[in-house]
Amino acid sequence: MEVTLLGTGGPLGLPRPDCSCAVCAVALGADARAATALLVDGTLLLDLTPGAAFAAARAGHSLGGVRQVLLSHPHDGPAVEVPAGLPQPGRVPDGRELTLLTGHRVRALSMDAPGTGYAVTGPDGQRLLYLPPGAAPAGLDETTETYDMVVGDVVGRPDALARLRLVGAVGPATDVIAAHLDHDVPPGRELRRRLAAAGARTVLDGRTLTVGVYEDVPDVPRRTLVLGGARSGKSVEAERRLEAFPDVLYVATGGARNGDGEWAARVHAHRERRPGSWRTTETCDLVPLLKDDGPALLIDCLSLWLTDAMDSANAWDDAEWAGGGERVLRARVEELTAAVRESRRTVVAVSNEVGSGIVPATPSGRRYRDELGRLNAAFATECEHVLLVVAGQAVTLKG
Repeated sequence: MEVTLLGTGGPLGLPRPDCSCAVCAVALGADARAATALLVDGTLLLDLTPGAAFAAARAGHSLGGVRQVLLSHPHDGPAVEVPAGLPQPGRVPDGRELTLLTGHRVRALSMDAPGTGYAVTGPDGQRLLYLPPGAAPAGLDETTETYDMVVGDVVGRPDALARLRLVGAVGPATDVIAAHLDHDVPPGRELRRRLAAAGARTVLDGRTLTVGVYEDVPDVPRRTLVLGGARSGKSVEAERRLEAFPDVLYVATGGARNGDGEWAARVHAHRERRPGSWRTTETCDLVPLLKDDGPALLIDCLSLWLTDAMDSANAWDDAEWAGGGERVLRARVEELTAAVRESRRTVVAVSNEVGSGIVPATPSGRRYRDELGRLNAAFATECEHVLLVVAGQAVTLKG
């Protein structure tokens, strides 16, 4: 079964008409995208968009053999003219299955937002799932079979991938293609980086893909360290790396800090931002978590873990530090990094990068700065991927 992506952009295309944002300003040439539409084996058209016939011609195909046109979502704006010879577009009711004369079977899936998803099974058994923009499947269960290819709104609804992974509908060899791409993420390197973290990829408009043929699915790093200064966006970046995966355990090392209203507000903002399916635990005892099997861990953050470790060793006191506190702290750090090295879980950790800021005025402050630098360096050594976030922009340092 062959799928030609006549377009891979959002419903308004990319760049959006009359939009002056930074993303639209650089979405030119190969980075420009028409509204998403898929041509399956030349006989099934999923979503009819303006210029679909010309897009097919540029890709070396014709719409002359199309026998069914299905819409996946409400199309705003002026009505799209149906090219001569094409059947009138329609939508299959949720749960119903349509069988084409060519042997393709199309089953309509209910979504959690306006729209319809389509599971297409080819004559030879290959399975394709196409999802509308801004929507995720509703009512999935563990009887769902694994799809060979999924095309959907990976950037806008990464939780859709998490739901599909949870029930086994997306497996390690599933080719996940990002579509409905809008001006949320800059095109090019940054888009590819974010999609790779979700185990997905993007292709150019007009590309024809063979469903079921193995592709080089992006290898999601198992251990990642995200560094950054205050309010740099490092926590958002770390959370983004796991939002397409189910059963994430969020490890908060800061505790509750009763009576601190500002801290409570920050904790609340973090919780509101995280997917509802994630679980949270508040602890600085990271080694047992790293040694156990289980879902992915998001540790936020190592700088607060270090504060707790220095408290335990009384490392703030010069005499205690010289009398054994330094040795105790270094042993704790070595134990943590060894656990990271041996862990089989997916781990994303956040830490502050403070070495480039103001030199602390006190010996204990300088000690904390130095020990955090050592901790970050040791932890980064055990990670396949290390990022530095500056002004909300992620720079890859490793991996």
